[in-house]
Formats: sequence, C-alpha cells, structure tokens
Amino acid sequence: MGAVTATPAPGRDPVGPVSAADPQFCQDTPPARSTPAGRLDPARCSVQALLRGDSPVATAPPARRWLLVEQPGPWGRDALLESRFDRRVASRLAARARELGMRIQLVRRPGERLSDSGRRWAVADTTPGVETVRWSTRESDAELLQLPWDGSVGEATQVPTYLVCTHGAHDVCCALRGRPLARALPASGAQVDVWETSHLGGDRFAANVVVLPWGFVYGQVPEDGAALVAAHAAGQVAWAFLRGRAGLVPAAQAAQHHARGELGLLGVHDLPPRRVSGLESPAPGIERFEVTLAGPDGDVVVEVESRLSRESHRLTCAAPNPGHWRTWHPLSLRVVAPLS
Repeated sequence: MGAVTATPAPGRDPVGPVSAADPQFCQDTPPARSTPAGRLDPARCSVQALLRGDSPVATAPPARRWLLVEQPGPWGRDALLESRFDRRVASRLAARARELGMRIQLVRRPGERLSDSGRRWAVADTTPGVETVRWSTRESDAELLQLPWDGSVGEATQVPTYLVCTHGAHDVCCALRGRPLARALPASGAQVDVWETSHLGGDRFAANVVVLPWGFVYGQVPEDGAALVAAHAAGQVAWAFLRGRAGLVPAAQAAQHHARGELGLLGVHDLPPRRVSGLESPAPGIERFEVTLAGPDGDVVVEVESRLSRESHRLTCAAPNPGHWRTWHPLSLRVVAPLS
C-alpha cells in the first residue's frame, strides 16, 4: 500500500464537528426530569465544544495504572480531599500514588447510598498484554497506605469496567451528561461493571467514559451508551467517540486513531505503537512526529502534526479565562510490508 493522503477529520481545528454525536445531543427537548430546563444552556462548555467541533482525539490521560477507591456520597472539587474519605489519609494516599505513577479515581455506584458502600478498591493496569482490574475490600481508609498496589492482591474481574465521570463539583456538564449515562449503561444487556467516577479530564467532552482494563477513554458519548457497550462486547473500540488510550503519549494516540479510521482496524488489540520519533518542526509552536504501529500486514507508519488552536475559548464551565488547546492532524500513512 502506498501513501494515503490524510483527511483532517480526526484532529482538525475546531471548525466543524468531528464526532458522530449530534450538536443537539447536549440540548435535549424536552429535558429529562433529572436535567432541569436551562441547566444545559448554550453557554455550557460541552455544548460549545460540540458546536465548535472540538476534536477529542489524543486527550486520554498518561497513566497506565489506576487506583480505584469506592467512596459514595458527595465529592467536592478535589474529590479525594473533599469527600467522606478519611482526610488524615487522603494527602498521604495521593503522595503514594504520585510516587508510583498511578492515577486515583474515586468511584461509587450510580444512585448508591452511603450505607451501601462495600469499601471496595481496585488496581487497574492498562499496560498492553497485562490488562487487569483486581478488586479488594478494606477495613479502613488507612489500610490503603499499607496494602500492595502491584496487582498481587484482589480478585480479577472478568467483565469490562466502565467508569463514567459524574463529577459535578468539578464541572456541571460532567454531572448532567454523565449521571444519566451511568444509570443507562447497566441496562444495555451486556455484562458490564458500571461506576460513577471523579474527574477524568476533558470536561467539555462530557459525557466521558473510561473502559477498563484496556484504558480506552471516550468522550461525547451520546444517549444510553449502547453503541459503546456493543463495540466492546464485540472486542472493538467505538471509534466515533474515542479520545485515545490511557498510557500512550498523545502522538501515538493521534496516529493510532487515524490508522484505525483509514484501515478499519478497530479491535482493542489492533495497532499497538512500536516507536514514536520526533521530526523537525516546520514552524514555531508546531510539533511533528512519526509513529510506527504494528499492523497485520506490516508496520503502519503515520506522520502527525500538533499545533495550538487558532482561537481561544473557555474549556470548562468554571474556567475564568479562555484558553488554547493542542489539535492533532494526520499528515500521511503508509504500510511497510515486512521483508520476505
């Protein structure tokens, strides 16, 4: 296969929609009873992002290993420090996670009452070839400081784990879009383990979901999430809503997203990155990379470019000032057949 001319859709500037989600997705009429009229007005960050066509591609977080801590009840803006989790433990837990390079997510069941807590916790490892989620229980929050986080304890789950961001104290859009989705996902008919979770990043892409153990992060997931669940039940990613895979550098996320769309390789294990190399920049503020992915018919080599958005906008509902963000643009794709 020769060079494939890249189209701008997977990472273009915010001048038109790049998601299968309809802009009206954030403007339900009439609103559901759980979404009072006027709450998702046009000024909300998730509405504006859809109308501008902001691309969510290559925005998955960098962590490969995640610590999930069940903590029902309300969460403040800093969920770990502003919840019913033991405050004497919270800062030390966060420090240990930083030392180990892990990301902490508070989780709770959709609609769960505080008395329903099983004091569960889990270590999720999204590393390709390792992908696991192991659940345990704790007697106290302080116990988490002593227990191993290396995946050596706990029972491995056999079904996908869906974490839906519903962190309204961080951004209203996450609650208004995430909570209905979290309630709807268990009704999909597939075997899924669904939790509400604290801030995942990319508030303007609500509703945001991470699917473990692979670490695929999705944004602007519409309706009841049935398409997302169906894709993973078939062993595939839901490409239309895919932000990227956690643990991969943004250039690899962007290249993988473009190659999946061009080659139709949607399997969760397809196109693992082999190498990311920086290229000479054509101008200040522009970054270029060559990413080599392992394909079924040889290496897939993708060149991608990153640059700042032309315009600045408020990227969260609570942002005091507008900001720029980096956009990703595929430049070329070629398949290199292995030597015979």
